[in-house]
Parts: sequence; structure tokens; C-alpha cells
Amino acid sequence: MINQTFRIIIEPDTSGFHGYVPALPGCHTWGKTIAQTKKHLREAMELYIECLLESDEVIPEDNSYESFETVSVKRPARRAKSRSRQYA
Repeated sequence: MINQTFRIIIEPDTSGFHGYVPALPGCHTWGKTIAQTKKHLREAMELYIECLLESDEVIPEDNSYESFETVSVKRPARRAKSRSRQYA
């Protein structure tokens, strides 16, 4: 039995959620809910790794670093539309 931890990313999609595993190129899935997407990701990861093992390929390690950064940006002053543009 092989146990390995991978970072997953889940993002809102047009009608549900898109999930992927950055350390496993091409390992993407979709679900209607976050829970369903996580379930599908687990299945996709298991199949992905099984295929690697069957092909005697190396299982990638997730050595990435994740951080969240907050930036402050001054909103530019709104300019009034010129009349020529406003009625064009």
C-alpha cells in the first residue's frame, strides 16, 4: 500500500466545481458540489497512480509551496465620461 499526499485545487465552474492536482499533470475532474468534486479527485488520483505503477513510472512528489498574499491597490479616481463618448 502506498500513501502519498497531494495538494488539490477546487474552483467554481459554470455549473459546479472544477478540481485538479497540480503535481499530477492532466489529473482533472468536475463535480456538482465540492464534496462530489473531492470524491472524484480521489478516484482520479488513485487511477492516475495505478497507471503510473503499472507502467513502472515514478510517482511525482508534491514539493510545491502554497501561500496566500494580500495586496492593497488604490482604486483610480473615476473620470466623468466626455459628452462625445456618452452619446456616441
